[in-house]
Amino acid sequence: MANRTIEFFEAEFLRRRGAPEPLSSFQEAALPQLSGRVLDLACGLGTLTLAAARRGCEVVAVDSSPTAIAHLSAAARAERLPVTAVQSDLERYELPGTFDAVVAIGILMFFRREVAQRLLARIQEAVRPGGCAAITVLVDGTTFMRPFDPERHYLFAPGEIARAFGAWELLVRQAGEAAAPDGTVRRFETVVARKPDRAFDAGTHR
Repeated sequence: MANRTIEFFEAEFLRRRGAPEPLSSFQEAALPQLSGRVLDLACGLGTLTLAAARRGCEVVAVDSSPTAIAHLSAAARAERLPVTAVQSDLERYELPGTFDAVVAIGILMFFRREVAQRLLARIQEAVRPGGCAAITVLVDGTTFMRPFDPERHYLFAPGEIARAFGAWELLVRQAGEAAAPDGTVRRFETVVARKPDRAFDAGTHR
């Protein structure tokens, strides 16, 4: 079955490959908190993955786009960076173990509500005690709907992501709005949170 979101981003990556990709504000907020073994979900063309690897992180980077993964693999090889690039639909991807940091920037809203919440719980479980999760989602009030598959999406409620990390230390919490094509807007929230060091304090809030 066709997935409009995957088709949209594959076309975007075909158009943008080869062009310089600066870090987004969300990625800049996440990067200082990344260390050790990192999982970058929906890595796109790999801007954050490459930046983290240059800082000494070992990164597993996952995206559904073959164009994005081919681009990232070539860039990582050229710099001899410790990056494993994986092409996979995240709904079916089995997270490979635990990580010092897990990043999911701009992806969870492209799944049905129950799938998005299940993925969030899996991300939380994959973070080692003392490690970090970095999440950015679009929230209610977003009117730029072109990338969304009508059968597979969920706009989070304002504050929902922060509440999901209620037992964690919030290192970054940002909310904002950005103009989008045709007079539409994107409304987003970003959370970077540190998991409690002690296992018995590390329960997730769903």
